Amino acid sequence: MPIENLQQAAQQIASLLNSVIRHGGLRLKYRVSAAPAPEESEHAGAQVLNVELTGPDAPMLTQRGGELLRSLEHLAIQILRLDVREHDLVSFDALNFKALRQQEIQLAAETAAERVRQSGMPYSFPPTNSRERRMLHLAVKSIEDVESASVGEGQERYLVVYPKGKTHLPAPVPAMPTRSGYGSDRGDRGDRGRGDRPRRDSGYGRR
Repeated sequence: MPIENLQQAAQQIASLLNSVIRHGGLRLKYRVSAAPAPEESEHAGAQVLNVELTGPDAPMLTQRGGELLRSLEHLAIQILRLDVREHDLVSFDALNFKALRQQEIQLAAETAAERVRQSGMPYSFPPTNSRERRMLHLAVKSIEDVESASVGEGQERYLVVYPKGKTHLPAPVPAMPTRSGYGSDRGDRGDRGRGDRPRRDSGYGRR
């Protein structure tokens, strides 16, 4: 279900970021805005809260595969008490990290699909979070002669690319994930909406 009160949710995220920035002594600014979910998303028609972080310390957020950026996003999701199926309704980004990550995931999907077509055997990606598995699944869905499915449980859940119609084939054991994921430290960005939408801005550690 969509976030019921966008303005209140934006204020809760702002409070979280103000605390992190102040206590961490970080040189960061942020903007919280709302935009419609992508049409291909399962949340089509709902509003997504996008959080854009900028400032001298922004590169710190995208290091090690965006670990800090993802951690802040995870904290916000927990504070808003969103169901696991609603995690895509909040998106944190910095330095175009997610748009670049989307490009990498698309390339990874195309490379895996070509490998599967040539070998006739499934290919397993390293375990990753549900958002990136969904991005991989959508990327594979657009490629002919292959299909994908998730395998495993919890943090060990991963995506497998199969030859079309051959999901009965045994999936190979995936390689362990690296800090940078499929190749580098970047990822997907949603559109930034303007207009009559909740927005909060912050200076470096000030309200």
